[in-house]
Amino acid sequence: MALLDFFRSKPNTLNPPIMPILPEQIYKQGVLELQDIIAPSALKITPNELNLGDKIARTFFVMSYPRILTDSWFAPIVNLDRVLDVSIFIQPIDSAQILKKFQKKVAEVQSQIMTREEKGLVRDPILDTGYQDLENLRDQLQQAQERIFDVALYITIYGQNIEELNKIESEIKSMLESRLVYVKPALFQQEQGFRSVLPLGNNELGVNSKLNSSPLSSIFPFVSFDLTSDKGILYGVNRHNASLVLFDRFSLENYNSVIFAKSGSGKSYATKLEILRTLMFDTEVIVIDPEREYEFLSQAVGGRYFNISLNSEHHINPFDLAVPREDESPADVLRSNIVALVGLFRLMLGGLSPEEDAIIDRAITETYALKDITIDSDFSQIEPPLLSDFEMVLSGVEGSDSLVQRLSKYTKGTWSGFINQSTNVDINKKFVVFSVRDMEDDLKPVAMYLITHYIWNTVRKNLKKRLLVIDEAWWMMKSEDTASFLYSMAKRGRKYYLGLATITQDVDDFLKSPYGLPMITNSSLQLLLKQSPTTIDNLQKTFNLSDEEKYLLLESDVGEGIFFAGLKHVAIKIVASYTEDQIITSDPSQVLALRKQREAAVGTAAPTEVKPGSIPHTNA
Repeated sequence: MALLDFFRSKPNTLNPPIMPILPEQIYKQGVLELQDIIAPSALKITPNELNLGDKIARTFFVMSYPRILTDSWFAPIVNLDRVLDVSIFIQPIDSAQILKKFQKKVAEVQSQIMTREEKGLVRDPILDTGYQDLENLRDQLQQAQERIFDVALYITIYGQNIEELNKIESEIKSMLESRLVYVKPALFQQEQGFRSVLPLGNNELGVNSKLNSSPLSSIFPFVSFDLTSDKGILYGVNRHNASLVLFDRFSLENYNSVIFAKSGSGKSYATKLEILRTLMFDTEVIVIDPEREYEFLSQAVGGRYFNISLNSEHHINPFDLAVPREDESPADVLRSNIVALVGLFRLMLGGLSPEEDAIIDRAITETYALKDITIDSDFSQIEPPLLSDFEMVLSGVEGSDSLVQRLSKYTKGTWSGFINQSTNVDINKKFVVFSVRDMEDDLKPVAMYLITHYIWNTVRKNLKKRLLVIDEAWWMMKSEDTASFLYSMAKRGRKYYLGLATITQDVDDFLKSPYGLPMITNSSLQLLLKQSPTTIDNLQKTFNLSDEEKYLLLESDVGEGIFFAGLKHVAIKIVASYTEDQIITSDPSQVLALRKQREAAVGTAAPTEVKPGSIPHTNA
């Protein structure tokens, strides 16, 4: 039942009939139906609008179209950030009937052209163009390439008051008239217009225009793109149509992602939000944190936090060997670890010549043999060697004097406390963070390579759904060895149910690496947030962005950008609840305020007694 019909069907309760009211009638009047729930409190019909409770509605119909309609000309109206309803009625017309009318119309136009020629008048281009269009369309109709339809297009807008309604009307008219499409309000027919827009399928206004198939297809309204799936986590909101961007990275062809953004644009905020939501889906998350931004998040979710530095109590031994899986042989595991160690030493020692590379490779094999570790050993029962054992073996190899001298700073020098220790960390937890903030800049690439290699060995032990987040990944892309190892993880991670998320603010350093572009192409998800003008041209070329998308990234606010899933992408805005925001925020002002709140709460819970003449001691 239409809404207005419902109003008319209501009994007049102000002047009840004199006849006695039966109990059944009283019961029916008191029954609450669906119409009672959705109906406005009052309705008033005027010549130019409808008052629906506290809302005002006005309906328009399209009265004129241009000669040529371009593709997606109606898209700005559909994606307009206003409350409006659109109805399109399409009624096909029999081609045989329309061809008879066409023949008559063609004859009329041709007669007018000939009459002007006989009188010696100047040629009328409007008549000539119309004649050509009619002839072309008639040919297409006869060949069944086109059809003719009666098309009615109605738009109903809503506002709180007349001023707001007029403003929306002016906005819509200007957008349509710029495309030579003219609309007109349904004067004295607002009731019929409103009922025509209701989802009832009734064209009560009856204002039709005849369009053939090609221009009709350009009115197709569903042009705003939704990038979502049936399962996954919420990444943000589509800025074009306010739909939700939902995705499960573990349902795509690979589980990797990249995030590019300038400093302060919300890349760590977006990553921590994804981590917080991913943890709810039985996924283990491991983070390499170069700026100590994930410490509070690890505390909030009950994770583990390891600080890797020269003076830290947490250590990782690069000579550790992973226990082979059922589909792996000990020889493959040992050989893979030796190759990774050669890359680590190349990074630690500032590069290796071919001769030095061969010496290092042989010395690593002999170091394992020193501990009776061979391809026949049970790797779960072995005691791996340390860096000092490797130094001892290396010093006995001919031509290794320079290598031993360069290696000594890691075993006896300033950096000896960093790497020459047995492993004492355990990542058997839902959320684990490795911080390298306190590590010297020269050693950060080494530390990140070492941590990543340890994580990779642990990941290969048992199959679990895991996400590895590497923040400020450009540190690893600076060296070819670390970049190569990172790319290898991106390619092989799917086999071990591992998703790799790389985040960087230094886009140029990332893309300068020979592994930068392959890392992007091997990532199913990509997120571009606000960019710097110095890097935007390089990004535009890499991601094949249009000029509009380029300027969108330059002008985006914090937490806004473009979200890619395969070949599809949408403009996105990262949104978080209040509780999530309190946990993941990186804004220094918010962090300081939260810290003061926690300190105040602790002080209230356990007040300190201050004696006269004394100053209480506190630890910062």
